[in-house]
Amino acid sequence: MAAASGEQSVVNKNKRHRKEKPWDTDDIDHWKVEPFRPDDNKGGVFTEESSFATLFPKYREKYLREVWTAVTKILDLQGIACTLDLVHGSMSVRTTRKTFDPYILLKARDTIKLLARGVAITQAQKVLQDDVACDIIKIGNLVRNKDRFIKRRQRIIGPDGSTLKAIELLTQCYVLVQGNTVCVMGPYKALKEVRRIVVDCMKNIHPIYRIKELMIRKELAKDPKLATESWDRFLPKFRKQRLKTSNKTTKKNEKLAAMKTTKKIYTPFPPPQQPRKVDLQLESGEYFLKPHEREAREVQRRKQKQAEMMLRRRAERAEVCIAPEEEAVLTVEKKRKRRHTEVDGDDGTAKLIKKKKDVVEGSEPQWIRA
Repeated sequence: MAAASGEQSVVNKNKRHRKEKPWDTDDIDHWKVEPFRPDDNKGGVFTEESSFATLFPKYREKYLREVWTAVTKILDLQGIACTLDLVHGSMSVRTTRKTFDPYILLKARDTIKLLARGVAITQAQKVLQDDVACDIIKIGNLVRNKDRFIKRRQRIIGPDGSTLKAIELLTQCYVLVQGNTVCVMGPYKALKEVRRIVVDCMKNIHPIYRIKELMIRKELAKDPKLATESWDRFLPKFRKQRLKTSNKTTKKNEKLAAMKTTKKIYTPFPPPQQPRKVDLQLESGEYFLKPHEREAREVQRRKQKQAEMMLRRRAERAEVCIAPEEEAVLTVEKKRKRRHTEVDGDDGTAKLIKKKKDVVEGSEPQWIRA
């Protein structure tokens, strides 16, 4: 009896009621998104009609009119009806009796939102797939200054679109920067990465730092040994360069010294009274001139000032075009003479120079007079 009880394996209390699942094998992908077919809808036709509408800007009206036939065909395959209202500038989608997927209406809503934001129909229709989602990031209210906003938005695109292309290749997403929004299409996990890059860029963190981090993560994911380890030691740590206390104190002292040098010397006497405008006109004789003569003199003075400024600016622009002075290339003979001779500029006397060629190890150096 004791031997029989020893042979029985001790079962953990938490796993007492677990049963064997012979159908659950290792080759099954539990994370795979299965497509939703009409047979999967056990409830049948929807009892009520659901709809979504969105507005579009005026400049998109021409394009939407051209592609609306294609949009209708694409959504009709999913059992969704759509309407284009050019009077009110809106697009709407709604369910029909042919609709079998309950979630496809939200996908259709995302499609018309992307069309309104400037995405082409060839890209916008990919949102209807189960493994593709979209995210519209609003960046208009993240920066107050307009010039600063334009510069930071341009950083997302990069020179010749290189930064945007790098983001798309690393995240496998489609990114479109349009106005005050950034439209992103791709896998769910990659959408979070793109949103992080865009928001950080508008907060004055350059996208190149995040791109570098993504590249390192992509390479680390290929190594199965590092799957259970922390990657913090491999990832770069970028910190803002803050001035040390000593540097701050130095700068502060420099400012105080500059203020002391420019500080006026205190005198108990009041400053001398400045002459009035009438007094200056009396001294120059302008006071006795007629109004039209005074205006003519003012115009002449202004033209003279403009001519002087024009000449000065022309001279500044011409400085760029002046070729710099180039030293003539010395010939072999001149280099040899220069090496062996050196003449003082003050009295013109020759110096004694050590001749390198005649110096032999263990012998006294020979001196020549140049």
